[in-house]
Amino acid sequence: MVERARPTASVARYGFTDPRADGQLRAAGWWTESGPDGAAADVLSALSRAADPDLALSGLDRIREADPAAWTELDQALRVNRTFRGRMLGVLGTSSALADFLAANTDCWKTLQGDKSTEPERYVSRLLDHLRSEGELLTGLEAEQALRVGYRELLLGIAAADLGHLVEPGLYHPPYAEIGAQLTTLAEAALTVGLLVAESEVGAGVEGRLAVIAMGKCGGRELNYVSDVDVIFVGDGDISVSTRLASTMMRVVGKACFEVDAALRPEGKAGALVRTLDGHAAYYQKWAKTWEFQALLKARPVAGDAELGRQYAEMVAPKVWTAADRENFVPEVQKMRRRVEGHVPSAHAERELKLGRGGLRDVEFAVQLLQLVHGRIDAELRSPSTMDALAALGEGGYVGRTDAAELGSSYEFLRTIEHRLQLRRLRRTHLFPAASDATELRTIARASGVRPARGRSEGDVLLAEFRRHLQSIRRLHEKLFYRPLLQSVANVPTEALRLTTKQAESRLAALGYAAPDGALQHIKALTAGMSRRAAIQQALLPVLLDLLADTPDPDRGLLSYRKVSEALEETPWYLRVLRDEGAVVERLAFLLGTSRLIPDLLVRAPEVLQLLGDPARLTGRTPAEVATSLRATVRRQPGLNAAVAAARSLRRHEMLRIASADLLGLLDVPSVCESLSSVWAAVLQGALAAAYRQRQAELGRTPAKIAVIGMGRLGGAELGYGSDADVLFVCEPSEGVSDSEAAKFASSVAETVRKILGAPSPDPALVVDADLRPEGRSGPLVRTLESYRSYYGRWAEVWESQALLRARFIAGDDELGARFIEMIDPIRYPEAGLDAVRVREIRRIKARVETERMPKGADPTRHTKLGRGGLADVEWTVQLMQLRHGHEVAGLRTTSTIEALKAAVEAGLAEPAEIESLTEAWLLATRVRNAGMLVRGKAVDEIPSSGRDLAAVARVLGYSADDDPGEFLDAYRRTTRRAHAVVETLFYQDRPL
Repeated sequence: MVERARPTASVARYGFTDPRADGQLRAAGWWTESGPDGAAADVLSALSRAADPDLALSGLDRIREADPAAWTELDQALRVNRTFRGRMLGVLGTSSALADFLAANTDCWKTLQGDKSTEPERYVSRLLDHLRSEGELLTGLEAEQALRVGYRELLLGIAAADLGHLVEPGLYHPPYAEIGAQLTTLAEAALTVGLLVAESEVGAGVEGRLAVIAMGKCGGRELNYVSDVDVIFVGDGDISVSTRLASTMMRVVGKACFEVDAALRPEGKAGALVRTLDGHAAYYQKWAKTWEFQALLKARPVAGDAELGRQYAEMVAPKVWTAADRENFVPEVQKMRRRVEGHVPSAHAERELKLGRGGLRDVEFAVQLLQLVHGRIDAELRSPSTMDALAALGEGGYVGRTDAAELGSSYEFLRTIEHRLQLRRLRRTHLFPAASDATELRTIARASGVRPARGRSEGDVLLAEFRRHLQSIRRLHEKLFYRPLLQSVANVPTEALRLTTKQAESRLAALGYAAPDGALQHIKALTAGMSRRAAIQQALLPVLLDLLADTPDPDRGLLSYRKVSEALEETPWYLRVLRDEGAVVERLAFLLGTSRLIPDLLVRAPEVLQLLGDPARLTGRTPAEVATSLRATVRRQPGLNAAVAAARSLRRHEMLRIASADLLGLLDVPSVCESLSSVWAAVLQGALAAAYRQRQAELGRTPAKIAVIGMGRLGGAELGYGSDADVLFVCEPSEGVSDSEAAKFASSVAETVRKILGAPSPDPALVVDADLRPEGRSGPLVRTLESYRSYYGRWAEVWESQALLRARFIAGDDELGARFIEMIDPIRYPEAGLDAVRVREIRRIKARVETERMPKGADPTRHTKLGRGGLADVEWTVQLMQLRHGHEVAGLRTTSTIEALKAAVEAGLAEPAEIESLTEAWLLATRVRNAGMLVRGKAVDEIPSSGRDLAAVARVLGYSADDDPGEFLDAYRRTTRRAHAVVETLFYQDRPL
């Protein structure tokens, strides 16, 4: 086998790899024994910049051989005309098919010499020039052949303008959209001329009228170099004649230029090729499927009878822009996209740039779905062009500016690659070169303007960019195309999106708004003006109005939404999150229409809004992790005020996060209580540490150690949203310091903590309550450990032992706190239990508390704290068990009510059914009490008897909007009644345990 010669080294440096290059250059007169002909240096340099220098040179050589007489003129033009040189070599170096065309039609290269290589306004006349012979229009085979040459000649001009700048930098580079528009104009010209040929063949005296409606990419003015052109035919008069015109035109244009595809017509290929206007209208009214309206979005008359085409466009437009009103419209479009994607062969899935994941169809389906949903009331979105529609979606706020720009850039990149692939052989293809095909990758890369970078070849750079754009498109496609908000918007009838004021008030009243005129004022305020913010609100509000209508208080919810929106109007991500994450809108609407506390917290902790779309983030880290983070943040602050401000801010964030998760049913009662208690404890820890450091710095020494003991619900880790922090302050003198000096130092620290945390604030109060200390308010705020020991040893009453059952170290010195707990254990878990006198005393105190503290006129069956079967009933019963049996039953030595109940049944102190009733009642009362605070925005102990507040509490407890809130109240009373019966047995009767 004879080894093929390789090009000489001097020729190879211009990028030639074909062994014939040396001879071809010599034959052209551009190469001599000593190297390149000096006058041809510019030509050789230009050839080296072509996408495929060998292909370009081979094309020139074929033209030279085909027409030797004209070579001198072509050679001279290449040497002196830089614009022509760029166009000619750009085409020849990219497209073997256009090189074939030039070799067969050697005069056509001259069309590239003018100021413009392409003039869209002259396409029809240029094609007719080819089709006229002695003043007559050609028909039949002659017409097809002449039209083919004329069409390719004009296509050559478009490609030359598209590619010239790659060979001769600095030449005008038409943007992608301009190339698509020119290709579309050329297709329209071909259809127009093809129809003229058809009229000549069918006969001049025809009685049928025909309009050609472009669909798909032709309708969108974004054709490829090689595309089927989708059309629909509308006829009038003699439909048989119109049908002959249509079929003849399809034959002529199909054989000469491109396939004319009429499969998008009613009933597809099984339907009539041509229908009347009324026939189309009847079909679309009764039988058309969702995808047909999606296709009609791009419908545009392009040839034939202009008036008939206009009538067709006017007839279909209203149907297109109300298609989203159809039942299941959004899911059907989404299903269609998945079906298209499923038809891609698995072997080509990674390389299919049209139908595959992250391909062109991902962009087009997403844009069209957004257009059809939002374009019902926004005429700016009604463009058949994908790029124009995407720009309008971004400008109108329906898509984020960054997302729109990124999606547009990726779409343009893929379309450009598609153009280059099709130019190679003028074949319809959407398959990206295989990663192993380095030669093809290099050629496509160079034809696309991609250059080597960072040690990687052109092909490697192109492959990486291709994959990056596919990933970007797929990510944005899934974000936009499967956006839950789309279905919500589509569910709002078109008429409801553009109502007059009177109609809007009627609709708001029908939705359940008690003050529709007030709601309308909120809507006007939110959507006033021409700003992007107003545009996004216009898209959101129809959905929000429906969502709020399903909440207990739509009017207050809308008012809250307005307040939140106005407070956050300068927050750049606020409306973007609502627009892009449908779950956030749905959950926010429920929160605002249910709770008065949430909106107040939200305007000061807006970052929590971003968590609503992700339940995992909303439920957050464990309470211990949150507390650790809070303490660390507070510790880093430079002073006491800054530390407390940071603690307040973090508490506000956490309270809003917990409240939101609670209302949405993502946290159970114990988790809510534990989380709130953990946050409160961390705030106390941070404030105590900051106050301690400040006082220590002022004195220059440390007179005492301090510990904070949590009492009540804080000690039991059972805090609610409106609970105070019950505490005891304990100190211990440093060596050489007197008890009085230590107590004075510790008291100043404790007072500082109470004062700075209890300062007025828009947030729920931070009250540090030390009234459970020995001697109550009349006793010292802080005692030493030994003082506590002495007091409890000599003076403690039974209620104080009971109060100590919830005592738990919270903040300050760990070792001191542990010794305090060790000291009080014998007091709260007495070795001999309780004698009959002390048991009677506890029962007497409970009865007095219920009598004195129950608000006048309160309904005992609705009072969650002091009512029958409420919190106090359960907790006093549990605490009596702990005092009587805590010494002998280790499980009862806990500050948690629920854990103590579990231990009681395990120890046989009560029947399982009894403990179950108490547990159920305690959890229910706690949840209802928390719900009352969330609904009303202030601490409440009594369940509302009726009205919106009762309905809101019921919704929080899991009842639907259709349920009678009275059912919830009845259920609450049944549960607490059973628990109260158990309390009567376990608390008031001395039965053997």
